[in-house]
Amino acid sequence: MLKKLKDQGKTAFIPFIVVGDPDLETSGRAVDILIEEGADLIELGVPFSDAFADGPVIQAASERAAQKTSLQAVLHFATEMGLKHPQYPFVVFTYYNPIFKMGLREFSRRAALANIYAVLVVDLPPEEAKEYSLIMAEAGLRTVFLASPTTPKNRLQEIGRASTGFIYYVSRTGVTGTQSEVSTTLAAEIAEVRRLTAQPLAVGFGVSNGEQASQIAQLGDAVVVGSAFVKRINEDSQGLASFRALAREIRTATLSKK
Repeated sequence: MLKKLKDQGKTAFIPFIVVGDPDLETSGRAVDILIEEGADLIELGVPFSDAFADGPVIQAASERAAQKTSLQAVLHFATEMGLKHPQYPFVVFTYYNPIFKMGLREFSRRAALANIYAVLVVDLPPEEAKEYSLIMAEAGLRTVFLASPTTPKNRLQEIGRASTGFIYYVSRTGVTGTQSEVSTTLAAEIAEVRRLTAQPLAVGFGVSNGEQASQIAQLGDAVVVGSAFVKRINEDSQGLASFRALAREIRTATLSKK
């Protein structure tokens, strides 16, 4: 999907939410809004009590949701959203433990039935994902792996080979969360990644406003926004009005690609 948009000269807008935070009904409304505002894909975060790769906003949301929302519930949620929005591409964003507990083949079966587009396992590197990748492919599910500014060149090539959906490029090291400005070295970093792999690049970790999204849209094939949306879901007392406003701002910014 990202390759198709890339070939059309468009930058994808990929928002992230933690499913079940603050509740499934609100998550459903958030998905509706994001689709109405032009999101190209949506990452559905599976709550996990030890979300060590995430910043404080997503960690707190994940801990709250984990008390009442399981991987099975997220897949059921995706099925319901798929019935409401047929053929819409959802990406499951998860740690490996929930998949391990469910079982790889059972997860792939349920995810395929839910018409999931792709799966991103935060803590599963490609060199340890041979069986996982094979089972996902057999089920018709695309895989997404992470790369960062510190990823060695030979590993970038391996990540490119293992990623059948797209590569999620972490624009800075550390955990997720909003940041005040885009890294000054990002353009050179992305140019180097593109030299080593032809896979589409979704760039995220820290994007919080339209100005940042516009800068990244000039470089990447997709802009990912997570913490900023998760924060607004919980702070918005006006029926997700500011959540919608942010979605509109980011979408407009990604359309400004020259």
